[in-house]
This record gives sequence, C-alpha cells and structure tokens, in this order.
Amino acid sequence: MWIAMKKRISHLDYIRTNTPGCHHRVHLNNAGAALMPKPVIDTIHDHLLLESQIGGYEAADAALEEIQRAYAAVADLIGCGHRNIAMVENATVATSQALSAFDFTRGDTIITTNVDYSSNQIMLLNLSERFGVRIIRAKDLPAGGVDPASVRRLIQKHRPKVMVMSWIPTNSGMVQDAASVGSICEEEGVPLLLDACQAVGQIPVDVKDIKCDFLAATSRKFLRGPRGMGFLYVSDRVLERGLSPLFPDTHGARWTGPDTFLLQEGAKRFENWEFPYALLLGMGRAAEYANQIGMEMISKRAHELGDYTRSKLDELPGVRMLDYGKQRCAIVSAAFEGIDAKVLVQKLRDRNINTSSASRTAGVIDMDAKHVDSVLRISPHYYNTRDEIDQVAEELRNLTT
Repeated sequence: MWIAMKKRISHLDYIRTNTPGCHHRVHLNNAGAALMPKPVIDTIHDHLLLESQIGGYEAADAALEEIQRAYAAVADLIGCGHRNIAMVENATVATSQALSAFDFTRGDTIITTNVDYSSNQIMLLNLSERFGVRIIRAKDLPAGGVDPASVRRLIQKHRPKVMVMSWIPTNSGMVQDAASVGSICEEEGVPLLLDACQAVGQIPVDVKDIKCDFLAATSRKFLRGPRGMGFLYVSDRVLERGLSPLFPDTHGARWTGPDTFLLQEGAKRFENWEFPYALLLGMGRAAEYANQIGMEMISKRAHELGDYTRSKLDELPGVRMLDYGKQRCAIVSAAFEGIDAKVLVQKLRDRNINTSSASRTAGVIDMDAKHVDSVLRISPHYYNTRDEIDQVAEELRNLTT
C-alpha cells in the first residue's frame, strides 16, 4: 500500500523531513494538535515577518491573492465553493455561530447524539436552560454510534429546528454514520450541523455527499495547520434562506442606514472583521498540502496506523480498548486498570512521546457507559511510523507492569 502511495507523495522520509517536529519527538497526538509541515510553518512566518515590516493592515492588503487562495484550498478540501466558507477561530466558534442563526423559542427541539463534543453539549444545555429548548438524544446502534433509524423517528415525531452531530467524538476512535444522518435530514427538511473537528484532514470529506447544512472544523488537528484558526461551511440552502449569525459585525454585514443593514451574500456573513491572517494563510497552506497528497491516501495510511496501534495495545496487560462502532479511525482510546490516563500522558511526554488524555467531562454519557473516568488517546497520522507505535507500546508496557 505504501509503495503505491509513494508515487503520489514521493516518500515517507521526505514527508518526515518536511515535518521538523518528527526529528526529536514521537508525536502521536494528532487528534489534539498535529505537527505542522514546513510549508505551513514558512507561510505563517513569512506573513508575520511582512506584518512586522509594513504593518498588519498593509500586509493583509498585500496578501489578498494568497488569502483568496486559502479560501479556495479549504473549499476544495471539502468539495464546495469558496462562497460557502467562513473563516473562524475554531470549530467551537463555528458551531456557536451556526447555532446562533436559528431563532429558538420555548418548545423547540434539537436532536443530537450521545457522543457529541462536550462544548457542543454544553451549548445545547444552555439553550435549554435559557430558552426552554428540548434536547433529545438519538439512540445508539448496538455496536456503537448513532442509530440513523432512531434519528428518523425522532425527526418525524418532534420536527426539530436542527440536528447537531459530532462525526468523530473527541474521546473515541468511532466514526458515526454522518452520510446516513445527512440523507435523512435532507429528506425530512431538517438542517444538519455537523462537527467535523476530528474528521477534516483525517478522512475524505465531501459536503455534497454528506448533505449537511453546516460543517464546523479546526485547523490544528489532522489538517496539520496552526492553532487558533478554523472554518465553517455554510450550504447554499442556508444562504438562500437568509440565515445569519445572531451578532454579525461590520465584516459579515454592511450598515446601510441608521436603522438598516445588509448581510454579506455568502458564508462570510458568519465571519468577524478581525483575523489572524498569518494563521488563516497557514490553514490554507495546510489544506493545499493535504489536497496535493490526496485525502484518500492520507486516510488509508492514518487508519492503517490506527489499527496497528490497537493491535499493539491489545497485547498489553490490564488494558481495555474503548473504540466501538462499525467504522473506526486513527484515534485510539484505551483505559489502563488503576492508572489515570493523565499520569501516563505526562510520563510518556517525559520520554519525548506525545499522546493525550480525555476525562469523563469530555464525554459524560459515553464515558459513563464505558465505566471509565479517563482514557489515554493515541492518534497517529500518515507521517508516523510503525516503529514509533512499537516504541510507545513498549514504554506503556514498562510503565504499567
């Protein structure tokens, strides 16, 4: 498989050479923040240098073509037009901007899943407390992940204002069936807000196939861009309905008279005026980098490494693998008997190995169902190697026995 991939991406050694962080650490925390490749680093550095030399406003004006190219690269990554992309700080901001477009009133319903990201769940619960919105969670399949049939029944019964769903949860390698849910939502005329924070850059994404109306994503994870930047996809259906964020600013709308304003025509109505343009350009370059390599190949390699990681951890004593569902990805979650995952993360970091942990508060319903308070999260990506996974497995054996 990797031999065929080399025809497109030259060679694994080249990619690792192009990733400075690989030279001194084993980085298996791509579900947290991946290592940026050198072209992304250079893009950010060059724009910051330009800002220091000619000024922030002037640098943004000088980089106008590059900024437009960044929008195009992100749009190409998920199969839409540049008018459908809004640049925002992160996936949580993208989600909140999308939710704010709906005029919720007491008695309205939102349907979600049991494994949605904690920040999203908190936002929904706050809507419930403030406005009396009912939050209803669809049932899971026996193997794990939301049951599309349950989603359909709930939609037909409650006619929700919106369906909110995390494609891949933060504390597990399970991949939910977003395409089936999207098709149901489209058939029933219910907007789908999809949190693709852990999906973009890890698996191929085509918003036309998924049929979502909003898609929230971040730069720093599997896309391999910088922290502090993300984007929101907004469908043509939403734009044609005239939906907009609750608080557009002078970038998302134009003040036309003392008592009137005019929204931007495209998704930029969901943006704010102030941007970290160096980070925006960095995310655009990361999207170009992924497009050049090819998401099919990236996904195949990353998921192969995820499966290999599970096989190695499964050999360790006292470990319980926690990735359920029909489809699993390159996020590997495991619990170690009698050991807090945070402790393991720090001990591995002391050995120049990066992983991460998730506590119960990251996914209360899912974690309680699994009877765990914390999980170790190991998330390889296409630039990692089997030798690195062997190394972390051996270190874990030494630390836990």
